[in-house]
Amino acid sequence: MKIVVLDGYTENPGDLSWDKLGNLGDLTVYDRSKLSEKEIVERIGEAEIVLTNKTPLTKTIFDAIPNLKYIGVLATGYNVVDIQAAKEAGILVTNIPTYGTDTVAQYAIALLLELCHHIGEHSDSVKRGEWTNNQDWCYWLHPLTELSGKKLGIIGFGRIGQKVGEIAQALGMEILAYDKHANVPNAQATFVELDELLSESDVISLHCPLFPETEGMINKESIAKMKDGVMLINNSRGPLINEADVAEALNSGKIRGAALDVVSTEPINSDNPLLKAKNIIITPHIAWATKEARERLMNIAVENVAKFLASTPVNVVNQ
Repeated sequence: MKIVVLDGYTENPGDLSWDKLGNLGDLTVYDRSKLSEKEIVERIGEAEIVLTNKTPLTKTIFDAIPNLKYIGVLATGYNVVDIQAAKEAGILVTNIPTYGTDTVAQYAIALLLELCHHIGEHSDSVKRGEWTNNQDWCYWLHPLTELSGKKLGIIGFGRIGQKVGEIAQALGMEILAYDKHANVPNAQATFVELDELLSESDVISLHCPLFPETEGMINKESIAKMKDGVMLINNSRGPLINEADVAEALNSGKIRGAALDVVSTEPINSDNPLLKAKNIIITPHIAWATKEARERLMNIAVENVAKFLASTPVNVVNQ
């Protein structure tokens, strides 16, 4: 059984091992595959099992590789694969749904705390000598914010959203939640309609999947419903926000600050309006990337392949 990993570097830059996956077949791992479809086909060759993270797999590729039987996406999101075309070609597709809950929730709170205290910026200021040469015994470059008593609106209250709520509640925040598909009673949160969440929240954190109905949901119209000075967190999916509208709201002060780990096109384009917006933190899609989370991802990926080989597949996304 031939197994090909098309872009393994991000999952495993050298601090993990592919040995468990290699025990299941004849394994070839490529660090990156930013290639044409023809070159991707050549890399896959006779493999029956392919794992991908961000390398797109399309109908054209499937048509050229009759041996391919299984695609394992090394992530939760699986939009890099043409799911319908894979199904029509008889190719099973799986994802990794739950590996990063704690890590991603922790990162969302880290983004929020950075917005509140600008720790990195103050540390850089001290290292530049600005404290040494300051006439006062302390100073701050931005207003500092206490979260206790403030309202956190969580859009998307699945596993990650609930974990974010749990941590924020420990900080003394009141939790409002909106989830179109999961509004079961929860001791952490008060479920409200989206407009109420937008108008009542001091902080809004996005934890919903990217669907046609959620794409661009944070836009000029929804921002107008928010409190003046609201803070915005997004380490879910970049296209949930209209970046030009958010940049405009940041520059006007309607949004006091935003902290994002995802953008619409990654790596970020040099002309993205967010890069020049005021009061914004942008990190390079690393909320998921602790070693602990990547180890869980690797183990689940191996288990997915093993279950497929045993004809008892799990985490299938195109049944």
